[in-house]
Amino acid sequence: MTSTPPTKAPLASTLAKDLTASLVVFLVALPLCLGVALASNAPLFSGILAGIVGGILVGILSGSHTSVAGPAAGLTAIVAAQIGKLGAFETFLLAVMLAGVIQMVLGICRAGFIAAFFPSNVIKGLLAAIGTILILKQIPHVIGHDPDPEGDMAFSQPDHENTFTELWASLFDIQGGAAIVGLLSIVLLVMWDKIPKLKKSPIPAPLVVVIFGVGVNLILRSLKSGLEISASHLVQVPVAENFSAFLGQLRFPDFSQITNPAVLGAAVTIAIVASLETMLNLDAVDKIDPEQRTSPPNRELFAQGVGNVTAGLIGGLPMTSVIVRSSVNINAGARTKLSAIMHGVLLFGCVLLMPKWLNEIPLSSLAAILLMTGLKLASPKLVRQMWSEGKNQFLPFIITVVAIVLTDLLIGILIGLGVAICFILRSNMRRPLRKVMEQHISGDVLRIELANQVSFFSRATLEKTLREVPRGGHVHVDARNTTYIDADILDLIQDFQNKTADVHGVKLSLSGFKDKYANLEDRMQFVDYSSREMQHALTPQRVLELFREGNQRFREGRQLVRDVGRLVDVTAQGQFPMAVVLSCIDSRTPAELIFDLGLGDIFSVRIAGNIARDKVLGSMEYACAVAGAKLILVMGHTSCGAVNAAVDLLAANKSASEATGCVNLDGLITEIQQSVDKSTLKSIEGGSTIEKTVYANEVSRRNVLRTMAKIQERSSTLNTLIKDGKISIVGALYDVNTGDVSFFQPAESNVVKLDVPAVPMFSV
Repeated sequence: MTSTPPTKAPLASTLAKDLTASLVVFLVALPLCLGVALASNAPLFSGILAGIVGGILVGILSGSHTSVAGPAAGLTAIVAAQIGKLGAFETFLLAVMLAGVIQMVLGICRAGFIAAFFPSNVIKGLLAAIGTILILKQIPHVIGHDPDPEGDMAFSQPDHENTFTELWASLFDIQGGAAIVGLLSIVLLVMWDKIPKLKKSPIPAPLVVVIFGVGVNLILRSLKSGLEISASHLVQVPVAENFSAFLGQLRFPDFSQITNPAVLGAAVTIAIVASLETMLNLDAVDKIDPEQRTSPPNRELFAQGVGNVTAGLIGGLPMTSVIVRSSVNINAGARTKLSAIMHGVLLFGCVLLMPKWLNEIPLSSLAAILLMTGLKLASPKLVRQMWSEGKNQFLPFIITVVAIVLTDLLIGILIGLGVAICFILRSNMRRPLRKVMEQHISGDVLRIELANQVSFFSRATLEKTLREVPRGGHVHVDARNTTYIDADILDLIQDFQNKTADVHGVKLSLSGFKDKYANLEDRMQFVDYSSREMQHALTPQRVLELFREGNQRFREGRQLVRDVGRLVDVTAQGQFPMAVVLSCIDSRTPAELIFDLGLGDIFSVRIAGNIARDKVLGSMEYACAVAGAKLILVMGHTSCGAVNAAVDLLAANKSASEATGCVNLDGLITEIQQSVDKSTLKSIEGGSTIEKTVYANEVSRRNVLRTMAKIQERSSTLNTLIKDGKISIVGALYDVNTGDVSFFQPAESNVVKLDVPAVPMFSV
């Protein structure tokens, strides 16, 4: 998979959008970094470091245009557990660094291919679940209830509460100032999105909301109203008095623990979980990207690995691609990855230079921004779309949503993937193969088309299908589009071939097995082309039935699947066509397609207006008298250009050469004009387009009947074969609008009658 190049846009326009988006992402990422660190029982500064490294370093190396990396809420439980298990944060940092090395190796080995196998209903469930969690988790923060860290996404919280109990408790712990700021921030965001002039403003609404929140709190504080927002409800960035103190907050891995097996186990766990979460989030972010660009998963794995190695070396938490920050980035109008990079720069610069100012930002303002982001992710439109796609799509989707909301991101995703896989396996067990009853020249054949991947789950269905083939039946197992067949399936087919088929009186044909699977080779025991034996056994009536059946397959889009290479080989030895078709040269009327015929089945004679000239008759005589064709089919069609021209030229009293400059066209047009009833020609000159079309189509039908009569009149050879009953002649009209062919024969003639409607003969 390669990265989709970004849509070209003016640099100034792109730069402005990316810078404003980076500012919004920075404001949202700041409390999330702190909250994830707090929920992970790690130093607060480690969350900030992960956000800086994820923004700047991973942003530069990543191939994604919209994804933002940082400390992940989905890893909080694992991080907290591993810190406790390893005993020291410095030992944990060593595991983070080794996890990054593992991720780099996975990226180099192109393990990102696994992203292509994530079911779309699970990815959409992830998006909806994150949106639902943001709504449920941010409502308490909006009204000033902040005991749960801002970045915590798990159902069970560190304070032994859960999402729902926290929501209920918040109703009895409303902080006046924070609630005023939070609720007014939501109103401001809604208005900003509804008023066109504000929505098109270069100033992002989230930035206005943050400034508004800070301003309101300063006013409340100056008024000493008692509603001012306390420090516990504001952002709490660790404050370093100077650069040396800032650097003093760095922590370094304990390399003396490199031989500790628990460190390697923790590294593998972090690498696997972080990689899985990154791949899922990356796919989800691509789905909500307005420009629908594709991010390269292998490059992303490598970039995340470099980021985690760096974070582990300087004291940061492990990171992944993060859906919340990424969706905020997209909603803020980001165009390129410069937004993600600049958000990391802003994190570094602001935490270093102005931490006290950052600590004036109310959490309720940021919660309002995240809540509105959640509403966009968990939209009713998405739920309705998944519902409309049926239960096989909706159930894994909604179970993924519920599982993530009621557990945490990792467990919920695994449950969703498990459910989706169960539905896929159930679908494969119910429809592991495609069964088609095909009507070949030699008789009916049940073709079993195996899927691309045939596992042992398909054994029961295949065995049941094979045993249900009636005595005297013919079954064709088609593996030409199959890349893998389980050994159990191969054993079943081999056993049926060697034992069961003969006992049950069933013929078995195989294709697609040669040089692929031991003890099974291609063998075709039915004839799907006109051979010498088949030609001798056919009757004119049977040939006509084959034409009817083929046209029906053509109309219904279920043409026979033929092995063209085999047909080339078997027809190279000679030709034994079953019919000769005289049709128009119109590009829309190839007889082989219209009647679903194969190589060597017919002689095809094509001439404008399907008329019987001397050379055409010579070809038809050879086809029937020498090559043994059993049927002559004269086929005209609706909307025939030659017929329309003949009618128009006759009405205008012009010759074809005069009208077109084609000097050899007169004889052909004149022949077709013999089928025009001149007494009715003038009556349609002033008629509607529909009336003229109907009239021309009737001339086409009359022209077919006239050609049939002329064949018998001008060719004594063919006439004798027809009288002797050795061949038959049938007319047909192909409807270019429907694909349907109607067959007919003259009511009065010495033609051997077949099972087709009779059309009254007319004088010419």
